[in-house]
Amino acid sequence: MTHVLIIDDEPQIRRFLTICLGSQGYQLLEAEDARQGLQQAALHQPDLVIMDLGLPDMDGQLLLQQMREFYKGPVIVLSVRNGEKDKVLALDNGANDYVEKPFGANELLARIRSVLRTFGDVAVPPTGYDDGYLRVDLLDRRVSLAGEDLHLSKKEFELLRSLIAHPGRIVTQQQLLKEIWGPHHTHDTHYLRIFIGRLRSKLGDDPTAPRHIETESGVGYRFIGQAD
Repeated sequence: MTHVLIIDDEPQIRRFLTICLGSQGYQLLEAEDARQGLQQAALHQPDLVIMDLGLPDMDGQLLLQQMREFYKGPVIVLSVRNGEKDKVLALDNGANDYVEKPFGANELLARIRSVLRTFGDVAVPPTGYDDGYLRVDLLDRRVSLAGEDLHLSKKEFELLRSLIAHPGRIVTQQQLLKEIWGPHHTHDTHYLRIFIGRLRSKLGDDPTAPRHIETESGVGYRFIGQAD
């Protein structure tokens, strides 16, 4: 069964999509605003997300950015916005396709089949980590240590998120630098050493006997805990 999450504040659109996609054998999940959409995406990890940009509690472009921090499946934007700028921004923010409202059912179904074929082997990434001591909620961007909330800077959190997303695997220095600082900083390894040091200090992680972050000298870093 293929699960599709619909994020749209218009009940008639959700109802139409439920009927249209349900008739083709898809299992539907619904959210009427961005907050519900993020929760549903994190909880159910659907095979596909179809979302509007004009949501009541958050602009869809920001929703795309936040969802792409943990959701790696395909996303189709379904929006009345027809300007090139909106389309380009949505694609840059992680959308895989963009369909304008009003739309034809057959065209939408064809686009759905296309993106699902492309993403048929996508692995579902973890949405958090909890070992009873360190707890990381990647959806709400919250970190706690021994029950106490821990403040991380934006880049410290992004480092931790990237490592948790690949539990037990080495994430290279270049990969982390490109992802967090950008493609022009892939040789600035001193940035990485400084921020890894700060992150370890806040987590109380001893680099000589690591509990969470292990160094592969000259190569990169590995998160050695088991993610949720």
